[in-house]
Amino acid sequence: MKGQVLAVCLVMACGLAMMIMTRSLILTLETARSLYYQGHAMADVFTRLKRAPLAVAERVADLPGVATVEPRVVVDVTLDLPGVSEPATGQIVSLPQDGGEQKLNRVFLRSGRFPRADERREVVLGEAFALENKMRIGDQLVAVINGRRETLRVCGIGLSPEFVFEARAGETLPDHKRFSVMWMNYRALAVAYDMDGAFNDLCLDLAPGAAAAPVIAEIDRLLETYGGGGSHTRRDQASAQRLDDELRVLHALSFAYPLVFLSVAAFMVNAVLSRIVRLQREQIAQLKALGYSSRQVGVHYLKFVLVIGVLGTLIGGIGGRVLGEHLVGLYTMFFKFPELPFRMDRSALGLSLAVSMGASVLGVLTVVWQAVKLPPAEAMRPEPPADFKPSLFERIGLTRFFSPAFRMALRNIERRPWQAVFTCCGLSLATGLMVLPGAMSDSIDYLLTFQWNSQQRQDVAVFLTDPTSTRGLHDLEHLPGVIRAEPIRSVAARLKYGHRQRKLAITGIPVGADLNRLLNGNDEPIVLPAEGMVMSEKLAEVLGVRVGDELRVEVLEGTRPFVDVPVRGLVTDYAGVAAYMDIGALRRMLKEGDTVNGAYMALDHARWDDFMRELKDTPQAAVVMVKRDQLAAFRETTGQSIGIIRKLYFVLATIVAFGVVYNSSRIALSERSRELATLRVVGFRLSEVRGVLVGELALLVCIALPIGLMFGRGLALLIMKSFSTETVRLPILISPASYAIAVMVVLIAAISSFALVSRMLSQLDLVGVLKARD
Repeated sequence: MKGQVLAVCLVMACGLAMMIMTRSLILTLETARSLYYQGHAMADVFTRLKRAPLAVAERVADLPGVATVEPRVVVDVTLDLPGVSEPATGQIVSLPQDGGEQKLNRVFLRSGRFPRADERREVVLGEAFALENKMRIGDQLVAVINGRRETLRVCGIGLSPEFVFEARAGETLPDHKRFSVMWMNYRALAVAYDMDGAFNDLCLDLAPGAAAAPVIAEIDRLLETYGGGGSHTRRDQASAQRLDDELRVLHALSFAYPLVFLSVAAFMVNAVLSRIVRLQREQIAQLKALGYSSRQVGVHYLKFVLVIGVLGTLIGGIGGRVLGEHLVGLYTMFFKFPELPFRMDRSALGLSLAVSMGASVLGVLTVVWQAVKLPPAEAMRPEPPADFKPSLFERIGLTRFFSPAFRMALRNIERRPWQAVFTCCGLSLATGLMVLPGAMSDSIDYLLTFQWNSQQRQDVAVFLTDPTSTRGLHDLEHLPGVIRAEPIRSVAARLKYGHRQRKLAITGIPVGADLNRLLNGNDEPIVLPAEGMVMSEKLAEVLGVRVGDELRVEVLEGTRPFVDVPVRGLVTDYAGVAAYMDIGALRRMLKEGDTVNGAYMALDHARWDDFMRELKDTPQAAVVMVKRDQLAAFRETTGQSIGIIRKLYFVLATIVAFGVVYNSSRIALSERSRELATLRVVGFRLSEVRGVLVGELALLVCIALPIGLMFGRGLALLIMKSFSTETVRLPILISPASYAIAVMVVLIAAISSFALVSRMLSQLDLVGVLKARD
């Protein structure tokens, strides 16, 4: 039995390893987040505004429910890095105005020190950016601060709980080569932007037991006259939200995928124990005749299940720990903690044992009950011979041209239909597991084509420091190498529908824009309506709106109007959520002229360096997004991590496929060894006898494959839907090649198992097998 027990244990261990790994990764991330947030005072509420005197921050501190307030100056600057043609972006955050320690979002210094009080050009640099660009303490970098080129010196390298996921505003992927957060003395930064004695960013901590909603309402009312952009809680803060989304995906994976493996293991345990009970019916009868109770007999067979469950848990626990320790490194590409040690979720081991035992017991309850209820007198008689009447296909004349071996295979399947059903179920589940890795690969390939070829056709997106007239667009159009520029006017707004709301930027683009196209689910361009809004399908799902519904839009800039805007269409996209309007309609809603605050641009690549050099010296350019850099960042982060997970799923699915087919083949050989030996004795050639055994299993494989492919599609839809968050989503696409690979792997596993069992068949001791059972 060792081969079959090992096969069952490996299949069970695959599912348990996935469960232990994902639960341990959840524990690792949640513990690191909790320690980091608590140890470095992560704020509860965040808000941005145009400009307010520091005295206003004191008024905020006096509001009921507010415990701690930290006013800051936060600005985006352009960085000129040596050896990098594209301009990088820096976000400079001021340190406390009094020169003391930060009250909230305290920086963790990896090395160096904070800027001295009298130093105007020292900064603490973000660790990820420093590592990516090989910068050390004492190095210098050039930043365009309020239109002037300034040389900054690195005095420290650090991290902040506010930027665990460090990316530009609106981007869903980190680009540590070209974006960094930096910390600078308040006065040095405030004087440069005419904000001495003022602030444009505020974070605060709530008093114990205080509700966030009424505090936020009071803060927004107080800051409205100062250009407040709307406050939000930690849950809606970009970095914290991205980490929450990742944990949500892990929670889904910790349940769905292991469930399939354990279902396969339950079928396999049922098949193994059914065979044992059938072969040991006489021993069961003798035990009962000698005084053993039905309970003792049942417990005996449940102990067999216990052995499989314990072995599966041990192997799965070791595998889960090894996989977790290797995969935790993937998260360091996205999330920056002072340290991220792997933490084994020991409670998952107990849960895994309970789950494995539960799955095994559910799989063998009917078999154990069959052994328990067997009367001794009946069990001592040999098992009644099976009904060897012609099969249904023979009776209706469909097998007249088939060989005797094939007819025997059909009869055996019909004679034991439930065994055939269980075998088919196991094979179908194994086939379905093979579809998922291919589906993930197809989705990534499609996403790369859709996101960066079909939808985003621009080479560069440039966003300005402030909205300006069309002259700003004219200046961008006349930069060297610009072939075409399409204007952007984006405005911060809060979208409300019923009790649901989301704060984001509404982007206005021209009707017929071709550089950043809006596409529907059929990859067809969406024409922007003259009035109304189109939005991401995911945003519509979050808000609960459909086409034709009206949203309440609260603009968070300028005169801050409230407008009811109808939803006219839904956009298919896979990164973040967005809302779009015709740029003319957006300007009318804002009651302003032909303003722009950015542009999508197509460039002549022969003049790429000239364009980038000129752009670095353009003070109005606040943020520059280069499409090829975004694509490279995707490949290095999300693409690489999903690729590793896909390979892991492929290996586990291959183990399951081989284990299921081998187990089925081995059981068939054990149960029919007497019949097969008899055929050899009466004159059948070895190849014909093999045909009887292999033909039956081959029929079951052929039946299971199409069912498994359909199940695999459903499993892929379920798993990839769990990846769907507001920050990133995967398109659901399965190519014929993925189905073909799944079929091929299962067939290779079947052929390998058939070869192994055929070898065992050729080594049968015919005399020993044919001896009468006493």
